Amino acid sequence: MDANMDNLETTDNGNNNKKQEIFKEIISWSLYLLGAVVVALLLVRYVIVNAYVPTGSMENTIMPGDRIIASRIHYYFSEPERGDIVVFKFPDNEEMLYVKRVIGLPNETVEIKDGKVYIDGELLEEPYIKEKTWGDFGPYNVPEGSYFMLGDNRNGSMDSREWKNKYVKKEKIIGKALFKYFKGFKILW
Repeated sequence: MDANMDNLETTDNGNNNKKQEIFKEIISWSLYLLGAVVVALLLVRYVIVNAYVPTGSMENTIMPGDRIIASRIHYYFSEPERGDIVVFKFPDNEEMLYVKRVIGLPNETVEIKDGKVYIDGELLEEPYIKEKTWGDFGPYNVPEGSYFMLGDNRNGSMDSREWKNKYVKKEKIIGKALFKYFKGFKILW
């Protein structure tokens, strides 16, 4: 009878050890998963912006339905440059994020004549534009600390030309577009 009791105790200890190992494994995976979620949230909050582009205003560079990643930290170390594609809070409704190209820098005059952009009277070369812009616009005098934005698809873009608040303040620029990852991959800088 004692041998049978010893056998039962060994079986119970074996089952308890297996349960403890399974429990430790579950805790271990849960901690890894929690760590990954925390890292992802920190990245999205402080390092990157994941933006959806719903319209054709940036065609052919970025197409409707594309998703892009932008760097939040890029402009901590440098100023926006002409030609940068940026994600920013729309000046007429800061609840919305827009994606456009920086055209006019602080203290510059932007004018569109005969479908071509001029900065302080000099023609801007824009190899990313696929068709001539309809109409003449401006001149726009970009204030200190602000930027003038245009979409690449000028004839189908609601941009600085059309907004009530024509300029985007630097602190409203959230990030510089780095690449699109859906539908297809494309580097944007």
